[in-house]
Amino acid sequence: MNEAIDKYWELRLEVCKRALISNNFDTYIVKDTGEALKLVMNEIIPGTDARKFGYAGSLTVEETGILDEIRNNPDFEVVETFGKPSKNMEEVMERARHALLVDMFITGTNAVTETGTLVNLDMWGNRVSALAYGPKYVVIITGRNKLVADLDKAMERVRTYAAPVNTIRHNMKRPRQTPCVKTSICHDCNDDWRICNVWTINEKSFPKGRIKVVLVNEDLGF
Repeated sequence: MNEAIDKYWELRLEVCKRALISNNFDTYIVKDTGEALKLVMNEIIPGTDARKFGYAGSLTVEETGILDEIRNNPDFEVVETFGKPSKNMEEVMERARHALLVDMFITGTNAVTETGTLVNLDMWGNRVSALAYGPKYVVIITGRNKLVADLDKAMERVRTYAAPVNTIRHNMKRPRQTPCVKTSICHDCNDDWRICNVWTINEKSFPKGRIKVVLVNEDLGF
């Protein structure tokens, strides 16, 4: 049964890969997080000669172990946006600003469409800013569960699932709950701590190959 499911997703991911390549994204398909780690460390990074790295919070990236591998390499430097204690949000945001001027930024995506588009929604924009401009290269790691048919389905996925789940996940770090923490439903609230503030839709990569997408044939993240 698992083989049939994996084959199903392999075929779906191939469709997505062709669309992403036609939109100027360098695109790869790997079977699991272990292959994703090897691909990034042994092919993608050497192919760009990146030495300085930034990142945004992503459960998908955490599951691959890529950031730990980079941190353990003495030739590499990581701008630690979230990786060390901070007394206040201003300090974290200042680190995040510096993380936009790196050789390579590594993160996930909220959704990827079969038509070859990346769709994301951020609280304060550090992740989507990197997707738009700043780092020389961006590497997106995404599980098959983020694949949807089109832009409308992508935005629906973010609003009805990814955003509420992420808000629930971060609840204990916030001074108060936003409505979706209590209901799991987006209320399009005006709360100061809502995480749904900045949308980006990457229809194409410019320059060609600046954004590199690794499609993993596993369910990863939210």
